[in-house]
Amino acid sequence: MSKKHTSPKEQEHNLKGTLISVFGIGIFIFISWFAAFALHLSR
Repeated sequence: MSKKHTSPKEQEHNLKGTLISVFGIGIFIFISWFAAFALHLSR
């Protein structure tokens, strides 16, 4: 078994990308939920 060793700088970059992805997906879900809720309230 070989483990892939990454430098702290590279690891930090990967974590930052993951964080941005998670926030992006969360914001998308929130906006779509709010749009559906607003549509429901308007009817």
